[in-house]
Amino acid sequence: MSNSVHTNTSALIALQNLNQINDRMSATQNRISTGLRVQGAKDNASVWAIAQNQRGDLGALESVKTSLNRATSLADVTMAAGESISDLIIQMRQKAVAASDPSQTAESRAAYNDDFQALVRSVQQFADSASFDGVNLLDASLAAPLNFLANVDAIDTIAMDPHNFTAAGLGLNGIDLLSAGNATTARGLIDAALASVSSALAGLGAQAKQIETHNIFVTRLMDALETGIGKLVDADLAKESARLQALQVQQQLGAQSLSIANQAPQIILSLFRS
Repeated sequence: MSNSVHTNTSALIALQNLNQINDRMSATQNRISTGLRVQGAKDNASVWAIAQNQRGDLGALESVKTSLNRATSLADVTMAAGESISDLIIQMRQKAVAASDPSQTAESRAAYNDDFQALVRSVQQFADSASFDGVNLLDASLAAPLNFLANVDAIDTIAMDPHNFTAAGLGLNGIDLLSAGNATTARGLIDAALASVSSALAGLGAQAKQIETHNIFVTRLMDALETGIGKLVDADLAKESARLQALQVQQQLGAQSLSIANQAPQIILSLFRS
């Protein structure tokens, strides 16, 4: 290697090495500060693209989960109201059976009838109140099943069926217990209403369970996707910490090497001393 005051090859090599060390240190510090090994497309284009696609699916699953949570809330409200209506119908049957006793006086039947009509009004009120987010499955306001999202493509859905649990829909309007014959007729209508409500609640319960199960699946799927994205782009901070310490030592050595290389031209002066 020739000695020159114009070109210091050793210093250039040392500077190149120091710049490379500084670049690696900067990248390591970025990974430590962000926690990400792949922050953008320039870090690793293919991995970043895969991660972005998975993030898109994860965002879509958030919407699916929101829809399912709404379905769960609606199912809870609907089931609570439906079960309460079923309990009211059982009480109505007790009143009808008591009023059908031939030995009852007119005053007793009138009292039973008053209780019966109050229960009918409660049935109507419960059905009207079974609303969540403006949707009611029990007041005959919906003619078709209500569908909720089940996958990220918004193709698959889970349905909840509407029912008519109003007093009129259950055939409980316009009947009384003021005579033994009326009470006997009322018992038949009440039995039919109870069977209808029980069957409908069984169907709603099955649909609510399906929604709950699917919601758990979506939650697990979201966790799996998030873990998968992390494996693709997250930095191993323990490894990065060790790498940073090594680079700090290399940086110090590189700076010293550059300092020594910059002093090399001083040797040339000794060649011209007398």
